[in-house]
This record gives sequence, C-alpha cells and structure tokens, in this order.
Amino acid sequence: MSHIIFKSASKPETGEGIQYHLRIKPGDVSRYVLLPGDPERVKKIASYWDEAWFVASHREYTTYTGKYKGVLISATSTGIGSPSTAIAVEELARVGADTFIRVGTTGSLHKHIGIGDIIISTGAVRLEGTSKQYIIPEYPAVASYEVVLALIEAAETLNVKYHVGLSASTDSFYVGQERPGYRDYMPPFNKGLINFLKQANVLNFEMEASTIFTLSNIYGLRAGMVCAVIANRETEEFVAEAGVDEAIKVANEAVKILSEWDELKRKKNKRYFSISLLIGRDEGK
Repeated sequence: MSHIIFKSASKPETGEGIQYHLRIKPGDVSRYVLLPGDPERVKKIASYWDEAWFVASHREYTTYTGKYKGVLISATSTGIGSPSTAIAVEELARVGADTFIRVGTTGSLHKHIGIGDIIISTGAVRLEGTSKQYIIPEYPAVASYEVVLALIEAAETLNVKYHVGLSASTDSFYVGQERPGYRDYMPPFNKGLINFLKQANVLNFEMEASTIFTLSNIYGLRAGMVCAVIANRETEEFVAEAGVDEAIKVANEAVKILSEWDELKRKKNKRYFSISLLIGRDEGK
C-alpha cells in the first residue's frame, strides 16, 4: 500500500477512512476489541473464536475480526509500550470501536500472586509518558467498572485463579521496572521502586494499561485489562507464556458477557449496567 494519499498531514486517513498505521477502516472491526501487545498473540486469540478472518497488518499492528459465541469481536496488536498503544486506541476509536480489553503478560510484585495466575486491573499508576501528552498527571487511569465486572464474571465462570487491583504501567521493561540495565546500571530514582509500589498495594508491572485507561476515559470509551502472570519479582520466577491461554479465554468470555449486558441495557433503556437489571428489580419502570 505504498503511495497512499491521505486527507491531510493532520488527519492521516484516506477518503475511505483507512487509518495510516493500522490500515483499517469503518466496518472492519467490532465495537469490542482485544488488545494484545504481540502480533502473534492476535492469531492465538482468534483461534478460540468460532470464526475469524484477517483484516490488516502493518508495522506492529495486526488485526483480526470474527465471531465468538455469536458476538462480533476483534483483536488488534499494539506492540510494546504506550506510544504505539495510544496509536492503536486512537485509530480503532476512529473506525467505531468503543470497548477495549488489554490481554497481555505481566510481572507480579507479590509472592502470593503466582506464576500462571491472572490479574484484572481496576486502574494503573501512570509511570509512562504517553498519557501525560493527553492530560495532567493527576488525572486517574481507571478501568471501566463494567469491563472489570465482566472480566471477574468470566474468570469465575471459567474457574481461573485471578486477582483484582491496581497495576503500574512503565515505559521501560528494564530499569523502569527496577531490573538492572546493561552493566548493572540502575538510576538512583528507581532504586526501591518495587518495594514502594508493594507498600502502596500495587499488584504488578506492565507497559500499556494506563494509556489505554486514560485515553478511554477522555474519549468516553470503556477499557479493562486481564494479564497472565509470567514473572514474580519477589520469588524471581519467570515462565514465558504461563497463564496466557487462561487470560485469552477470560477476555473472550468477557466480551460475550459485555454484549449480553449491553443488549440488556438497550432493552431496559438504561445507560449503565447494574445488578438489578439481571435480577429484574426494575421490572415495570
């Protein structure tokens, strides 16, 4: 797709709405989009669907759309870190997506959160720089309560061991997460970071959630995160891909649950989901 003519330098999309980075257009994706970092994980996510089709691939961004238990669903890789993730959220929102679930891997800061467990994030400490390009540092990076509830419900349904709480999103896998850099370099301002976050009851390190949450709240969208614990910073265990299949299953099932709740809200003419919609307390209203 070389020599594509875009509308303008400030609005890099074609007349058909094809987005510059993701190479997707309106109609290509569902309103519900799973966001793994790794392009290869998109294929793995899609392998659990009833049907799936390739949409586009450009740079670190690979997109598939399909059906999971009758629900239209999409997955787009974000690459590693918040700058590329913000591009994915921006361009997906422009073509009609409004609900995002990050599906990734993470490092636990606590011994009791074991390898292969999953973490459902309610919010994230903004230790990355991308979200600060959008809003003041005091603005909170919080997940949508509906997405959090759907992820919890999915984990319970699938009998997956999970933890719920705050994450910390960083721009650096190494020194930014208090791992020694080359030749054991460690800036003094990162020494003790893990212990500090543990004392503040932060559960884990990862690299994208705070930007997804911040942008989604600014734009009035929904977002959540489910990550598989592949590393434990207290026990020093590291097992690549541990729990990834469980995190994928929970994310897929959460989309089905959200779709059911969204339809229930539509039928009941409600803007927000509440338990009373499920148990019928509002009948006749």
